[in-house]
Amino acid sequence: MMELVCPAGTPASLRAAVDAGAHAVYCGFNDETNARNFPGLNFSPEELAEGIAYAHDRGAKVLVALNTFPRAGGEVLWHRALANAESAGADAVILADLGLLDYAATHHPNLRRHLSVQAAAANPDAINFYAATFGVRRVVLPRVLTVDEIRAINREIDVETEVFVFGGLCVMAEGRCSLSSYATGRSPNMNGVCSPASHVVYSEETDGLRARLGDFTIHRTPKGQPAPYPTLCKGCFTSGEQTGHVFEDPVSLDATQLIPALAKAGVTALKIEGRQRSRAYVAEVVRSFRAAVEAQAAGLPLPQGALARLAEGQAGTTGAYAKTWR
Repeated sequence: MMELVCPAGTPASLRAAVDAGAHAVYCGFNDETNARNFPGLNFSPEELAEGIAYAHDRGAKVLVALNTFPRAGGEVLWHRALANAESAGADAVILADLGLLDYAATHHPNLRRHLSVQAAAANPDAINFYAATFGVRRVVLPRVLTVDEIRAINREIDVETEVFVFGGLCVMAEGRCSLSSYATGRSPNMNGVCSPASHVVYSEETDGLRARLGDFTIHRTPKGQPAPYPTLCKGCFTSGEQTGHVFEDPVSLDATQLIPALAKAGVTALKIEGRQRSRAYVAEVVRSFRAAVEAQAAGLPLPQGALARLAEGQAGTTGAYAKTWR
C-alpha cells in the first residue's frame, strides 16, 4: 500500500489525522523554521513530543518540516529545531536548504532526511546529488511533473518519491514566491508565510467586496457572492485582452483518480496539503484517501468524487500532472 502523508497544523489535527488512518503526519514548530508560520498554527517542542508519542502508539509516523531557508546569522534557530525534532522522536525531518541538510547529516546522522518540495529537485541528477551528498532517503517531487516524468525519474534513482495529491496548489517554483514577497515584504521561504492574513484588508464598496493584499487589489467580488481568500497567484487581474485568473484558478489539486498511475510510476507516498485547515477537514480528507489507497492496493475501483465539496471553489484540477498550466 502507498503511504499516506497527511497534514497537521495543530495537535488536535495530528490526532484527527492519525485516528482517520494516516500512515504518517507532517507538521512543524511554531516559528519561522517551517513554511506555514501562521498565528495559532504549529507545535511547541513539548506538543511535538506528545504528538509523536500519540502517533507512535497507534502505528503512525511523524515527519517534521524544517523547510524554510535559514537567515544569515540566525541559523541557530534551525539547528535547535533539528535537535528538538530528534529528541522528540521524529521519524524524519523535511529539509530544503543545502546548509541545513549538511548540518543535519553531520550533527544528526541518525535522523532520517527527506528533501522538501521547496528544494524543487525535478530530475534524477539533482535527486541523486542530494542522496549521495546528504544521505536523503526520500524526495518530495515538485508539482510541475507529469506522471510519465515521475516514472522516468524513479527508474534512475534509489530514493523514495513522494507526490502531492490533494490541497492547495502553488504555481511558483514550489513556494519560492516573489509575488507574495513583493506585495507584503514577507517571504514564504524566509518567514514561512504566503499571502499572510496580517496584510489582508477587506472593504465594502458600492459594487461589492474589495480584497487587498498589501497595497494590491486581488479580488472584487459582487455583492452576495462568496469571496475567496486573497492569495496573490489566484487573484483576478487584467493582462492584455484577458481579465480573470491569469496565474491560476482558485481551485484545489485533486489527483485521486491518478493514484493507480502514480503507483505504477513507482511513487512511494502520497501527500495531502492542508496544515492551515481544520481538524474536521483533515479527518474527512484522510479517511477518503485512506479508502482510496486501500482500494488501489486491493485492485478495486477508487471512490468517486468524495472530496469535491472540500476543494477550493468546490472544484479540482490535476495541475501539472496533465501539463495544463497557462
